Amino acid sequence: MKKLVIFGGGSGLSQLLKGIMQFPFDVTSVVSVSDNGASTGRLREEFAIPAVGDITKVLMAMSSESKGVKELFNYRFASDSSIGNHSIKNLIMTALLEQHGDFAHSLPILCDLLDVKGKILPLTEDNVDLVGVTKDGIEIIGEEQITESKKKIVDLKYSKPVKAYGKVLDAIKNADLIIFSSGSLLTSVMPHIIVPEIVKAINESKAKKLYICNMITQPGETDGFKVSDHINVLEKHLGENTIDAVVANTDKLPKSAALLAKSEGKDQVIIDERKLAKKGVHVIKDKLCKVENGYIRHDAMKTAYLIYSYLMENE
Repeated sequence: MKKLVIFGGGSGLSQLLKGIMQFPFDVTSVVSVSDNGASTGRLREEFAIPAVGDITKVLMAMSSESKGVKELFNYRFASDSSIGNHSIKNLIMTALLEQHGDFAHSLPILCDLLDVKGKILPLTEDNVDLVGVTKDGIEIIGEEQITESKKKIVDLKYSKPVKAYGKVLDAIKNADLIIFSSGSLLTSVMPHIIVPEIVKAINESKAKKLYICNMITQPGETDGFKVSDHINVLEKHLGENTIDAVVANTDKLPKSAALLAKSEGKDQVIIDERKLAKKGVHVIKDKLCKVENGYIRHDAMKTAYLIYSYLMENE
């Protein structure tokens, strides 16, 4: 069974896993833990723990439990209650961290409870914040604040030195394919590749490296970006010619979704095949656009099938 290591955080990784988990892969999801918004941010502040929100989202995506159990874990309390806006899954993960002290001892319990197939690993056990540096040298502290600022970020770092979780390094070493998931380039993918230990392990790995490119740009992060621009940002940290292949969308956005995206300052990402060919990046393209609950998403099954086909062709 082919071993996949997928880096991401939030909705992009969760969406991808809906498809990936239907194929015969040995999946290890590596999740960033620096989110400081909403329920996760409040729990971090009160209990001095790493972010649990993205971890629990991924847990649900990899869970084999029934729809009813998933709905229970996803249940979020009313905002006017004393535990307002917290989800059951976030509260349970926090309780386990309080009880056992770290993800290493807490995650297996919740994975067992939710019958999770595959492995979920935090990028780090450290309680750290992302710091974005603007063009004029201003530091914006916190993932939520970086996203909301809409300012052009030219550098990203952590509030203190970060030690990569050891099992992540082992997973990279043994991987057949390393995937950088879709999602916010700045706050979902890059948090992984600004950790020197992670970059070193990726560079030393014999696995192919694949990026699932976003379908729309992110204001303040990727304005005007084409597919090659996204890869250039990744390779600024990973090193030139690291990315072997990219999955990219050829589908036009539905009219209503395109109009909404435009009103939010977002544009469809164009595949600039000539530049990608010059970089030696293999382009895997298809109509992948899907609108779910008003959000533009990758078609999870189609994307997973493309990844499966790529792996089979490169045996």
